Amino acid sequence: MTDTTAEQTVPGRVASRADIPSARRIVVKVGSSSISGENVGQIAPLVDALAAAHARGCEVILVSSGAIATGIPFLNLDARPTDLATQQAAAAVGQNLLIYRYQDSLRRFRIVAGQVLLTAGDLENPTHRGNAQRAMERLLDLRILPIVNENDTVATHEIRFGDNDRLAALVSQLVQADVLVLLSDIDALYTRPPREPGAVKIANVAFDDDLASVEFGDIGAAGVGTGGAGTKVAAARLAAASGTPVLLAETGQVGAALDGADLGTWFAAAPGVR
Repeated sequence: MTDTTAEQTVPGRVASRADIPSARRIVVKVGSSSISGENVGQIAPLVDALAAAHARGCEVILVSSGAIATGIPFLNLDARPTDLATQQAAAAVGQNLLIYRYQDSLRRFRIVAGQVLLTAGDLENPTHRGNAQRAMERLLDLRILPIVNENDTVATHEIRFGDNDRLAALVSQLVQADVLVLLSDIDALYTRPPREPGAVKIANVAFDDDLASVEFGDIGAAGVGTGGAGTKVAAARLAAASGTPVLLAETGQVGAALDGADLGTWFAAAPGVR
């Protein structure tokens, strides 16, 4: 018979939302629409929540979209560009400003951010993957808060993550995170797009649940981000298959989420992987 009590007392083991405050290592992902444009003010409360987790000894990695969205106004564009060269230009401008905004907010807590830009090829190439893993481990050892984004300035349409939900799942695998928190404009996963009649919130997803009855719609502001409910579920499954449970929650609830509140949608990890 398995001793479940002993299993739940393993340091850093996260078996439910309530265990998140005791997690050893957390990856948090935030999307473009949550921290750019009219929502740029959400950076400060996001940083408050990350700093609180950092203060209790947790190792925190932030995966943040938003480089292109942040750069768009400075290129005098009215919408997200569709051609690759302009996307790369917007990312080059926006990434600098995005990191500055995070560091400016983190300065209140005397926390230093470390920028980590990755491409899909970096995590597919064993040498590059190993280098990225060592760099992030060393940053965490030094109590630096890594901020990860796709390297949009050099990425191409053919070799990119497609959205940072998948990048967050791959980073969770890379650093063997105890939990992944995917932040969104919506508070949870629903059986259909939440603005439609009859939509029901899904509180918990078992690892073997195929969610066959769920109708996926977009999550996030149209024209700014690239992800949606489908990409978040795919990312959650990827992380969960590696033994990392996932919480899908609203960006404005990040503080409560990291404090272990009963909110959002919980994706259970594959049993026995770790």
